[in-house]
Amino acid sequence: MKLSNGFDISASALTAQRMRMDVISSNIANAETTRGSFVNGKFEPYKRKLVVLEPMNQSFSNVLANQLNGNQSSQGVRVSKIKEDHTPSKLVYNPTHPDADASGYVHMPNVDVAKEMVDMIAASRSYEANVTAINATKALFLKALEIGRA
Repeated sequence: MKLSNGFDISASALTAQRMRMDVISSNIANAETTRGSFVNGKFEPYKRKLVVLEPMNQSFSNVLANQLNGNQSSQGVRVSKIKEDHTPSKLVYNPTHPDADASGYVHMPNVDVAKEMVDMIAASRSYEANVTAINATKALFLKALEIGRA
């Protein structure tokens, strides 16, 4: 096992959480966007985006086999895809809105700002935890170097 595996794993998590925060920010920014896409000749509201994370190594048996054979396999997490949330859009009665239907209802995005803020806090905390892990790994290397000096 490489000594820098801790850096690699935490760096992959930092990248993934940063992507997650970017997508959440986009969701919050488009929480009121009624013209998110143009489909079949009409506008549809913005659809909430979700980040799907997966481990770089799919199974424990692959990781174990690589380690036993002396192969260095990448570890950590990666963004596998960004998908749309297909929950139905919210209907809001506002007959004066330019995108209101004949009944006076507007199809609003399926973005719940409170839920997005909770997700943002979770992603931010995960990001902070990985920064702390990188700093702890760095401190470990520095202490190891001090042992060699004495």
